[in-house]
Amino acid sequence: MSVESPGRYVGGEKNQIIKEDVLKELRERGECTAVRTAFCFPDVYEIGMSNLALQILYKLLNSEDYTSCERVFSPWHDMDRKMRENDIPLYSLETKSPLYEFDVVAFTLGYEMAFANVLQMLELGKIPLKSCDRKETDPIIVCGGPVAYNIEPMSDFFDAVFMGEGEELDLEFIQEIKKYKDGGKKDRQAMLREVAKIEGMYVPSLYEPEYSPEGKFIALHPIDDTVPSKITKRIIKDLDSVLYPTAPVVPNNNIVHDRAYLELFRGCIRGCRFCQAGYITRPVREKSADTLLAQGKEIEHNTGYDELGMLSLSTSDYTELAKLTDGLLCAFDGRHTSLSLPSLRIDNFALDLMEKASSTRKTGLTFAPEAGTQRLRDVINKGINEENILSALRLAFMGGWSTVKLYFMLGLPTETMDDVRGIAELAKKIEDLYYDVAREMGVKPRRPEITVSTSMFIPKPFTAFQWEKQNTMEEFLEKQACLRECLKKVRSVRYIWHGVETSVWEGILARGDRRLNDVILDGYKAGSLFDAWDDNFNYERWMGILASHGLSWEMYARGYECGDVLPWDHISVGVSRNFFLKERERAYREEITPNCREKCSACGANCFKTGVCYETR
Repeated sequence: MSVESPGRYVGGEKNQIIKEDVLKELRERGECTAVRTAFCFPDVYEIGMSNLALQILYKLLNSEDYTSCERVFSPWHDMDRKMRENDIPLYSLETKSPLYEFDVVAFTLGYEMAFANVLQMLELGKIPLKSCDRKETDPIIVCGGPVAYNIEPMSDFFDAVFMGEGEELDLEFIQEIKKYKDGGKKDRQAMLREVAKIEGMYVPSLYEPEYSPEGKFIALHPIDDTVPSKITKRIIKDLDSVLYPTAPVVPNNNIVHDRAYLELFRGCIRGCRFCQAGYITRPVREKSADTLLAQGKEIEHNTGYDELGMLSLSTSDYTELAKLTDGLLCAFDGRHTSLSLPSLRIDNFALDLMEKASSTRKTGLTFAPEAGTQRLRDVINKGINEENILSALRLAFMGGWSTVKLYFMLGLPTETMDDVRGIAELAKKIEDLYYDVAREMGVKPRRPEITVSTSMFIPKPFTAFQWEKQNTMEEFLEKQACLRECLKKVRSVRYIWHGVETSVWEGILARGDRRLNDVILDGYKAGSLFDAWDDNFNYERWMGILASHGLSWEMYARGYECGDVLPWDHISVGVSRNFFLKERERAYREEITPNCREKCSACGANCFKTGVCYETR
């Protein structure tokens, strides 16, 4: 076999959509009036098919008469070589159409380490890499997703960028492209100016960066007065009324998250100060339990999945969770379909919920204390204490659970080595608690499986810590080594950790400016690809290329002054800069900010006039 996992490249899955009317027009006239979109995920099929945004927007774009959507994934190294050797352009799974034949090529960006794969897909698709090199006949290249909130390191490669949620925004954009296509594609720049008028659309070519003689980023300026100086994200106000894919494409291969999903709500009430996802998705907007119950039944019927996941940033904060779980378990009774819950808030945890979710299949539990000491949990506004943690785990152990995974971060602002050692001390208390519960219940315990997992803190845009300095590689390694040594004393614990080198590079990309565009291009040309995969990442190569452009790790990881203009300041997520600065000050005072349902902290998200900001008004 010349390539591994050939199922990645063939399509034909259950529930895939091929719009026969579009194909008929292409066959009969050599053209079509519908706007053809290639939805691209810059990683392998198994990861991309686990992405809910892909399933939502795929269904959305195929639901309208004037547009069609097909899927494209990044080919693995072996398929990449075969395609280049045989001059085979990258193609869609549905109709095997080359990428260059589409009107729009849209990328979803969930992590910065996929940047080089965007260039791979464009090159294999025979599309000019840089926006300035594209002609009228080339597709319009766009992107969206969490990483798009600071797209400056990749801004040269995209014609337009979606800020926020796409269900309404995507269709408005496609309608503008349809006008351009119906008019004969005569003036690409004029079309992009029209796109820039759509609320939530960012056109990078209409802005120019300014740097000081010393190389400091100064500002990003619109090229003239007709271009908006600030782009505000778009959100969906009523999740009950918006389209949701209840017949998602069922993959041919086993994928990373091989289950169906229900999306409970968007946003997060908690305000953890490191968490970009919680802030960029504010305010919280819930779906009703009745809507979710109907969708869950349809999904099970249309897919045959035996596991249904509940998707949100903090599932236990869903206000109708008891009604929803009761309803789903009743509907699935005798059908061998289980519910799976993601990482839960420990202070909101209940034995009753665990029993409901696991009544068909008992799995391990996942918690995210994030920090090992109360002091540091207060700094990051985690809002839980050690008593909450141990009380919740006592309930879990009494309920028969013995497998627990705990997530922590190293390198958080103000962290000391005592905070690092605190992770091991907490793990030891959890191990002791497990055996104490077994003695109290009079049972012979099996050995618990306790996993401690650490990632490296990366200061992300649109958080209270966006100005912070990132730990150096040496500091990260010292903390890892300290924790590894301390955990040797906890015999039931397995320690796994995220690579330091990838975290250092991700920190540069997360807060970078436009000077990184050529760095990323040179890195791709030098062979960098699939950087999110540890075996493929080459730290020395990236650092060498960065230096060759007169740039350094220190320029991006050293942190920013509170008065600095940030490379992403032209984007608004609704949460104000002033709120983030106040949260940063509270962090250094080790003060907790209440969650949004306890007390409004005036973050600014009420500008959207919906969701939790208005629930009690």
